[in-house]
Amino acid sequence: MSFVSDVVAATFRNATPLVYGTIGETYCERAGILNLGIEGTMYAGAFFGFYAAQATGSLLFGLLVAIGVGLGAGALMGLLTVTFGTNQHVAGLGLTLFLIGCADFVNRLEYRGSQEQKTIEPFGTWDVFGVEILSQYALTYVGFLVLVPLAWWVLMRTTLGLNIRAVGENPEAADAAGVSVARTRYLALLIGGALMGVGGAFFTLAALGSFTLNIIAGRGWVCIALVIFGRWRIGRAVLGALLFAFVYALQLRLRLLPELGGVPFELLLALPYIVVILALVASGRNVAYPGAYLKPYRRA
Repeated sequence: MSFVSDVVAATFRNATPLVYGTIGETYCERAGILNLGIEGTMYAGAFFGFYAAQATGSLLFGLLVAIGVGLGAGALMGLLTVTFGTNQHVAGLGLTLFLIGCADFVNRLEYRGSQEQKTIEPFGTWDVFGVEILSQYALTYVGFLVLVPLAWWVLMRTTLGLNIRAVGENPEAADAAGVSVARTRYLALLIGGALMGVGGAFFTLAALGSFTLNIIAGRGWVCIALVIFGRWRIGRAVLGALLFAFVYALQLRLRLLPELGGVPFELLLALPYIVVILALVASGRNVAYPGAYLKPYRRA
């Protein structure tokens, strides 16, 4: 029972950044924009959130800085893809390289002379009734209990959500109905970027309390796969995030079992990503992409 509760508790912790990133990417793609800048946005959010918290001693300020970085990344992605109509693949990958480069440059500039790794006192977990499974970070509770239902409600039950879905399916019809395609896509990218920034900051401000190179480790790309796995639906995407996090937490615990000492370390490490690929292959057939996916819009 201790093994099971440990794995379940770790599943929710590991799923937290994926939930923020996946919901953020869902908003972008529902508006017709494939935001490949998610990996860089999460990375920059992780570093600059940590940098601000370490410099000021305020975790909340660090979180706000991470949100600001995400908003800036979303605005830049909007400038490239919505205003200039740049190829979304090129713009997203370029944004990721730019943000990672900026974060690494400032990291080396500020900390290269330090003899020891900089750390902060991160957000602690909430000890709820002494139950291990319920001992989670505040960002985890906010993500699952507030963000998930709120993001679904906004996307599916509000005028803003209707506009986002409309410009992602048929921007010409949305424009004819009086909806500003550019403004709506910008707004979706800003919302998505802010959530991605928080997802990245979770690693440095809550889970680890420090910053290391390659801290995101491809989770931004996993979020994109989870959006497709979830077929652009919040609920299915979150279930996919929990599946990945469960396998990730399980393989960490399996490494400690002496019975599996002969299993290659690399195989266990790759197991969560293999599961996501298999799930994507199994559920990715006959997927109905948003009608205006990857298509820039120019008013006639």
